[in-house]
Amino acid sequence: MPRSDVKRQDGRRAASQYLQQLLLKPGAYRQSWERYVSRERRGTVNQLAVAEVIARHLWSEPRSPADAQITPHQLKDTVSRALTGRLLSRPALSLFIGAFGFSEHEAGRLWRLWSGSASIGVLSGSHAVPSHTQRELAEVLGPPKHQTVSLHDHVYVGEDGRIDRARMLQVIEAIAPGVDRIPFVFDTNVLTVEVGQGGKELNGNVQQIGDDMFFAEILLARTLDLGETITLEYWVTYRFPGDPADPGEREFRRAVMRHAENIDMRVAFHPNRPPVQVWWTHWDGTDGDVIQRETVTLDSESSVHRYVRSVDRTVVGFYWQWE
Repeated sequence: MPRSDVKRQDGRRAASQYLQQLLLKPGAYRQSWERYVSRERRGTVNQLAVAEVIARHLWSEPRSPADAQITPHQLKDTVSRALTGRLLSRPALSLFIGAFGFSEHEAGRLWRLWSGSASIGVLSGSHAVPSHTQRELAEVLGPPKHQTVSLHDHVYVGEDGRIDRARMLQVIEAIAPGVDRIPFVFDTNVLTVEVGQGGKELNGNVQQIGDDMFFAEILLARTLDLGETITLEYWVTYRFPGDPADPGEREFRRAVMRHAENIDMRVAFHPNRPPVQVWWTHWDGTDGDVIQRETVTLDSESSVHRYVRSVDRTVVGFYWQWE
């Protein structure tokens, strides 16, 4: 099979997987189909209920006269093929986007995945709690080949109170010859990673390095020689359950396993859902207690910001309280 066909098939499957995650993610999309479910199966999308949402969409916005009379059962096979990855056609994806009203950036990601873009990948893994030590990570990742010269984290928290996405801008310097990729370590809350400036693609070979930690590789746009730098831009989306009582859903941490300079972090909250209090915090590891915290104030754009000149082997970030 030609490489282009394989890439296209992989893209359809990736779009199908992302589509499922969007429908399972707590919030408006999930509520749209759950209202038509009589018996819920946890962690599973009810295909007939999804077909009901699409049918009602077609009744109000028919593509042809026949759509005004279409039934959910007539759409069930289309839904099944789309969600299982067997066949997600362009018209079917358009139907899902229109019926559920996915946001502009979510619809854009679906289309880029569907078209087989190598710059975006869907990441998924099992759900577990224990964290892993730096020694375990070092054994898997090997000796460092790059260092971070500067890092900008711009995090967006939605009106529903969940962290939705983050834009990362990272300047890296090669500390070894022939650096053509960097590791991306993530947990089970990460849904997608999309590579932009400075990146070529996301290596789809996701490897598990613990119960709740995984890593993939971001391939760079060019190979770096010793001492060369490159600016890498990437976007991350998340899939938090939506529990405001869970402290893990009210914080954004940046873990630095070795050394990083010029860390600039901004968390922007939806103007209709500002937190009552926010702290800039230093933690004792990824799962450790708070070592030091400082109250910060929202600016006129409902965001908080902090710049740190240098960070070594520690965890910093923001956490907040809703009420």
